[in-house]
Amino acid sequence: MTERIFINEVGLRDGLQNQPKIVSTENKLTIFHALAAAGLKAFEVTSFVSPKAVPQLADAADLLKSLPDDPQFRLTCLVPNMRGYERAVSAGARAIAVVLSATNTLNRRNINMSLDDASAVCEQVVRKAKSDGLFARAYIAAAFACPFEGQTPRKIVFELLDQMTTAGADELAIADTIGAANPKQVRDVFAAAIASYGATRTVAHFHDTRGLASALAWAALDSGVRRFDSSIAGLGGCPFAPGASGNVATEDLNFLFRDLGFETGIDFDKLFDAIDLVENLLGPGHGGRILPWYRTQRRNAVAE
Repeated sequence: MTERIFINEVGLRDGLQNQPKIVSTENKLTIFHALAAAGLKAFEVTSFVSPKAVPQLADAADLLKSLPDDPQFRLTCLVPNMRGYERAVSAGARAIAVVLSATNTLNRRNINMSLDDASAVCEQVVRKAKSDGLFARAYIAAAFACPFEGQTPRKIVFELLDQMTTAGADELAIADTIGAANPKQVRDVFAAAIASYGATRTVAHFHDTRGLASALAWAALDSGVRRFDSSIAGLGGCPFAPGASGNVATEDLNFLFRDLGFETGIDFDKLFDAIDLVENLLGPGHGGRILPWYRTQRRNAVAE
């Protein structure tokens, strides 16, 4: 039996949040439906942050209410605090995520809180979500390195993971927010995380800043990870983390895993239809590292 890889598409939130061109709610829905047609089932669709801080996501409530109310999809909303949580629930959210940066400086730049205060808020939100019957995910951002403080101590990362586990988080997303990790670090951290929290709870979230995202994904896979975040066309970047480039591209991960013999449930050709849509909306130059090769293959097939 072919082993399954689960991919959570974060393009609508993490991918778009840093785009200078505002994408309309209607166009976000078009992207969602293109990705759903390709077989994706899990999405991080928006964030209930301050519209002043992230104007691209000012339509969070309208977008969530417009998405299909269908149990085959898991539609997660990022929430920065209890106020954001309440807004998300009011809009109909059934799955939420919190982001806890692993350093003081990044927390202050991101949400204007110390690490201790931010961890307390995230714990409170996760506990509230679970008491309300919602799915809850916790990100540990800058888990390998911080743009302000350098290398992140592994001890702190696991203390935060323990705290979010105790709070009841269903998933723990370990995020290389600025793409600073190397494969050995990834292998070691994720092997330890799976040993402590299990493969069904542990998620890998990579950015392709140094062109190593696929190598990092392979290292995580080899350590036992079967759940990954990715963004269509490699969209992404964090407005609060200098140096954070796009997320690992959904098409790159899908190609890697399928080529290794894993099942993803994603139709490769339809995925590239979604990339064409993204380029039409945001302009050329988007797409994962596999895109030039794939387009050459497609042209050659047509010529034959």
